[in-house]
Amino acid sequence: MYEAVIGLEVHVELKTESKIFCGCSTQFGAEANSQVCPICLGMPGILPRLNKQVVEHAMLACLSLSCDVTRYGRLDRKNYYYADMPKGYQVSQVHSPIGLNGHVEIDVGNGTKKIGIRQIHIEEDAGKLVHEGETISVAQGSLVDLNRAGTPLIEIVTDPDIRTPEEAVAYVDNLKAVLQYIGVSDCKMEEGSLRCDGNISVRPKGSTEFGSKTEIKNLNSFKSLQKSLEYEINRQIKVLQKGEKVVQETRTWDENKEITLSLRNKENPDYRVFADPEQVYIEVDDAWLEAVKAKVPELPKEKKQRFIEELGLPVYDADILTKDKELAGFFEETLNDYQDAKKLSNWIMAEFMKLLNAGQVTPAQSSVKPKALAALLESIDKGEISNKIAKSVFEEMFATGKQPQEIIKEKGYVQISDQGQLQAVIEKIVADNPQSVEDYHNGKEKALGFLVGQIMKETKGQANPQLLNTLIKEHLAK
Repeated sequence: MYEAVIGLEVHVELKTESKIFCGCSTQFGAEANSQVCPICLGMPGILPRLNKQVVEHAMLACLSLSCDVTRYGRLDRKNYYYADMPKGYQVSQVHSPIGLNGHVEIDVGNGTKKIGIRQIHIEEDAGKLVHEGETISVAQGSLVDLNRAGTPLIEIVTDPDIRTPEEAVAYVDNLKAVLQYIGVSDCKMEEGSLRCDGNISVRPKGSTEFGSKTEIKNLNSFKSLQKSLEYEINRQIKVLQKGEKVVQETRTWDENKEITLSLRNKENPDYRVFADPEQVYIEVDDAWLEAVKAKVPELPKEKKQRFIEELGLPVYDADILTKDKELAGFFEETLNDYQDAKKLSNWIMAEFMKLLNAGQVTPAQSSVKPKALAALLESIDKGEISNKIAKSVFEEMFATGKQPQEIIKEKGYVQISDQGQLQAVIEKIVADNPQSVEDYHNGKEKALGFLVGQIMKETKGQANPQLLNTLIKEHLAK
């Protein structure tokens, strides 16, 4: 029996308007090579200037992930050459990372597990290679877009505490939530704002020795992370079972074939690291540290606990609602106008999230606003519309942005609660269905459901269901 030992390096693009060492825009999706300058291009004689907001974002991430903030540090040059890095080196923090010794908690089985964060360091992103071919390993050529070069990053490096692909996904999911809550990154994996490198080795279960590891680069979805780790674990186990040695190397994930492929050997990497002579040292004094500490908001874990203890929500509901900052905000804003937390939670998790997922939009992008949802739920509670009709109204609200009362009036959805009006419909349906009436009197409860269904059909779903059930039972008891 073998077990996996997994460590993750998560690269997070920081949400700043300009790059780490120059004033070029960090906007995503611009025309290739339109957001560059001599600094991005690595021209001789350049004089980079460190973006202070990058350091503050990095400090905020450290504090929110329980890391110790390094009070005096530097930026280093990590020397290697790729076509998307024209300086021939990457500016990073190899010797004095901004943060050390943090952790993220994940749920495992009936408890929790701490995944250690070894370090968080600041660095610059490289450009982007657009490969002309099915995959990087068979590409006939590559084009270079340097818009991303110099985009500020933090790299968050775990200890080798992860044992399964499921734990890896849970860790990144929880990490992503924290980073979104503190606002340092949009964490859009599909745009490359959050990317993972997975370091994987396997060893006999019970062993304390580490095996030879491989690194899978640039995983930008939870699906890719899960499947690539599963594949690589199984591949390494098969290599060892054949009596062969796992080669320490960098590999890539082929999304179409769902396999990892070798890119380059990584047995003895030598980056010739030294302090960057063009960069300032980073000194964090007490006043600066306290100012950043004051910006740490309520984090997902604390918000989840508050929802459980103060609002009485089940653990499952609280977990779903707090995973996404926007969704949690939408819930809390609606709660200001509608105080039934559990009923509101049910509507958000079922009806709202279903429409968000189908439309691939975020809560903030939705046409439904918190006050409108609160008004809809109040209409149900007042007996103006049934729960079934409310779902149709909600879909119309989501599609058009109209207020619930406007839709209810337009569609004629007002619930029938007039006893005389309902009594007339009951008498008609009972007269038209003598067999069902006889079945009901013979103890067949399903017959009552049939009769209620016919009445709802006759009233186009507008009969008050509670009043209807009372009236029809009274009528059939005569």
